[in-house]
Amino acid sequence: MRIKTALLTGLGLMVMGAAPAFADAKIYPYHAKANYCPAGLQPITISGVICCGTPNQSMSYQHVMMNAAKRHKPKRHVRRAKSVYDCPIGTKGCS
Repeated sequence: MRIKTALLTGLGLMVMGAAPAFADAKIYPYHAKANYCPAGLQPITISGVICCGTPNQSMSYQHVMMNAAKRHKPKRHVRRAKSVYDCPIGTKGCS
């Protein structure tokens, strides 16, 4: 009987300790044409995985990523070859 009590107490402490970790998870709605989830639930995404549940964010993950800040790509400077060479005729290569 003592083993059961100890196991149940340990299990309860584990569940209570894991609850704050799940509280910070962003659960986005997933917009799909068909809803195969049970009544009261809808398709959601959690860390890229689609499953059934209730979202805690108003916008979908795809919409959030679409509106993410655009990053500025620096322009690469390309050196162009000279169009007119000042090489003497008959020499090999130009310096």
